[in-house]
Amino acid sequence: MSDPEKPDADGPEPDLRTRLVDVGVELVSQEGAGALTLREIARRAGVSHGAPRRYFPTHLELLSAIAHRGFAQLGARVTTTLGEGDAGPRDQLTELARTYLEFALGNPGMYELMFRHDLLESGHLRLRDTSLPLFGVLVDLVDRVRPGGDARSVAGALWANLHGIAQLWRWGSLQLATGTDDLAPLLRTALDAHLGPEAGR
Repeated sequence: MSDPEKPDADGPEPDLRTRLVDVGVELVSQEGAGALTLREIARRAGVSHGAPRRYFPTHLELLSAIAHRGFAQLGARVTTTLGEGDAGPRDQLTELARTYLEFALGNPGMYELMFRHDLLESGHLRLRDTSLPLFGVLVDLVDRVRPGGDARSVAGALWANLHGIAQLWRWGSLQLATGTDDLAPLLRTALDAHLGPEAGR
């Protein structure tokens, strides 16, 4: 009988570090960030509860590695959404915001974890190197729509607005308050509020 804490020599089983992160990603998608304990991840990975500490000396480091996977997924979606950048910056911002909201609503557990920088070891595992470039894309697009302004502050306010929309929508509060199940008007209003009305509308 093989040792579950060692890769199987007969097959391409991923190393334990990768397997622990894979299990964490699956767990957060099923049960939310609160379920991400070292003991539960180890149990689902089929290893002793002390095994994760070989690769992740602290719980925070394992959470950060899981969040890193989420940022990579979001980054890939953003890259696909923006494509070659042929559309104008306002249209790109609209699509970027829509992609962000779709990710947030489709992956609530991972989304919650990703932005808990109060919990994560964002420097140690280079999490900032994954998350900050995504914000940089937003800042660049805002600057192209509103040149000469404080693009970083506007982008921060817009991001906070989108985050609030995602959270309140997931809780059902916005649908109740606005009487609609259509996110599009809220997204358009948020963009208009931070960028000014779109030309010709």
